[in-house]
Amino acid sequence: MAKKTETTQYDISKVRNIGIIAHIDAGKTTTTERILYYTGMVHKIGEVHDGGATTDYMAQERERGITITAAAVTASWNGHQINIIDTPGHVDFTAEVQRSVRVLDGGIVVFDGVAGVEPQSETVWRQANEYHVPRICFVNKMDRTGANFQRCVDMIVDRLNGNPVPIQFPYGEGAEFSGIVDLLAMELVTYGDDLGTAIERHPIPENAREEAETRRAEMIEKIVENDDYLTEKYLMGEEVSDEELMGALRAGTLASKIQPVLCGSALKNKGVQILLDRVVELLPSPLDVPPVEGHDPKTDEILVRNPKDDEPTAALVFKIITDPFVGRLAFFRVYSGVVKAGSNMLNATNGKRERIGRIVRMFADDREDVEEVRAGDIAAVLALKDTFTGDTLADQNNPVILEKISFPAPVIEVAIEPNSKSDQDKMGEALRRLAEEDPTFEVEVDEKLGQTKIRGMGELHLEVLVDRMMREFGVQASVGRPRVSYRETITQPARVDTTFKRQTGGSGQYARVVLEVEPMTDEERAETEGDLLWVDAIKGGSIPREFIRPTENGVREAMQGGVLAGYPVVGLKVSLVDGAAHDVDSSEIAFKIAGSMAFKEGFNKGKPALLEPMMKVEVVVPDDYTGTIVGDLSSRRGIIGGMDPRGGGITSVKASVPLAEMFGYATNVRNLTQGRGSFTMEFERYNIAPQSIADEVIKSGG
Repeated sequence: MAKKTETTQYDISKVRNIGIIAHIDAGKTTTTERILYYTGMVHKIGEVHDGGATTDYMAQERERGITITAAAVTASWNGHQINIIDTPGHVDFTAEVQRSVRVLDGGIVVFDGVAGVEPQSETVWRQANEYHVPRICFVNKMDRTGANFQRCVDMIVDRLNGNPVPIQFPYGEGAEFSGIVDLLAMELVTYGDDLGTAIERHPIPENAREEAETRRAEMIEKIVENDDYLTEKYLMGEEVSDEELMGALRAGTLASKIQPVLCGSALKNKGVQILLDRVVELLPSPLDVPPVEGHDPKTDEILVRNPKDDEPTAALVFKIITDPFVGRLAFFRVYSGVVKAGSNMLNATNGKRERIGRIVRMFADDREDVEEVRAGDIAAVLALKDTFTGDTLADQNNPVILEKISFPAPVIEVAIEPNSKSDQDKMGEALRRLAEEDPTFEVEVDEKLGQTKIRGMGELHLEVLVDRMMREFGVQASVGRPRVSYRETITQPARVDTTFKRQTGGSGQYARVVLEVEPMTDEERAETEGDLLWVDAIKGGSIPREFIRPTENGVREAMQGGVLAGYPVVGLKVSLVDGAAHDVDSSEIAFKIAGSMAFKEGFNKGKPALLEPMMKVEVVVPDDYTGTIVGDLSSRRGIIGGMDPRGGGITSVKASVPLAEMFGYATNVRNLTQGRGSFTMEFERYNIAPQSIADEVIKSGG
């Protein structure tokens, strides 16, 4: 049940917005669960393996009917407020990861102590580099047979090109793992109970003292090399104090020059409290990251918003989720100013006013009402009518748009059919809600075929959404095979003169239109978003004004249905240059039909072509497999754009490949690289498909 908070003293320097990012099965969910337990947010530890984890999103049954890590949970530790933000387990080609990382200030990267750096670890690390997110590393599962802390640290250097600084090392590994040597405090930390709450600190035993002293000297050397004053002091043989060391460690972490490495076993409840201590000591507050930039919606002038309560309010909505009990929840981060319950704000992205009703903060599976949310903080607001993912809520008198997110058009579709009449109604509602949550997901009902089509950014994207529909909304449905979303166009100009004439018992139907149809130029395509540039070139009133718009509507409808294989037509300039009307027999419907007929005739005369979506593909692989990957991409009609050595024996291969050749590619990359390769794929542009491919698509009816 929701509860009211007392107004507390808010100190932005004690806020941490962090994400826990990892390869699948490295222990991300288990680590999050322990953080919630030790911070008092849950009173019983749930386990992933028995389906009881608070934040395990694949266990769809929720007491509160809400997937907690779809956005954020808030916890407290040593007087600090920690907002833990979900970063998806699969770093995919949609905007999802970018939005999550966009609102992070720092991250914890979890590694499997046995497997070390895995393919997905490489992907999330690159994402964190791209968004300049400072991070600390947690080598998990030190209790498992085969765990090797030093190997994992070496892999962070070799495979990720990182600069890891171990500030701990395990006391024993595998079955022998019994504690953690803290190199900052120079003590051994052990646990007196299975829940990990009875922490005991001891002097470092003799059998580990030599290793501890060697590792501490290496640690100090790596920390001070980023600080000229301390480097000089260290080289002169003077002692560096603990305060100076911690200050330099934090500065190096914030600048992403070093990544402190900790260790433990989240499942066995060892190491998580020290991890929390280091989160508040080493990761940034909103004051430690550069102020956010946006632009004025009217003038496009760059505006800067500092994380201060007295600045004009600016907040970014980064996630929409649906709670069956309270409706839509919009999660947002406040970058400047204060968002108050009961106030009015402007959605600067679409220009609509929104009333901020109830503001809640998520505490595990509990919601807590709050009166206001200040700069640097994260919360959720209920029942916003016109606000979606990526929108900016701003002060009505000082609007700003933060991060204009433009989503590429979906390039893959599947047909989906409910298994029963009762599933039909549920499916419509489920798809509507999922589309509200995910702006890269589209739903279309094809009235002619009586079929529902869903579109997304890739196979995995649609797979996950269909899985959610079935599990969260209880819809049983059959899914067709994935189809590429082609487009149609023409390659040369054409002129047509078309007359539509029909005589019935009373007044007839008559319309004559003359159209010039031609491919758009690049400049025209940029101005019109690439679909249709309509030109009214009628002179002397040969067609009355009231029939111009119906003619255009006829052309637009014909374009949507396609001519070659039923795919939408794009990239055309259509000019209405002449025509004729009858005083009695002409009507809007006659000109609409004539417009549609003329367009189809002109399209067929204009040397039509099928356009296929080309994907920008980047495959990151160890050097040994580069030749294999290049050969495989070439065999898929891919054009290799370049190879970029990443250091540490890793190469990035960039290519432009038709989507039709990329189905099942994730499995292919794994097989060709023994599981060590990873790839990202996003829509790049539409290209004219080779005639053989076009003929095949047209023959199969799309």
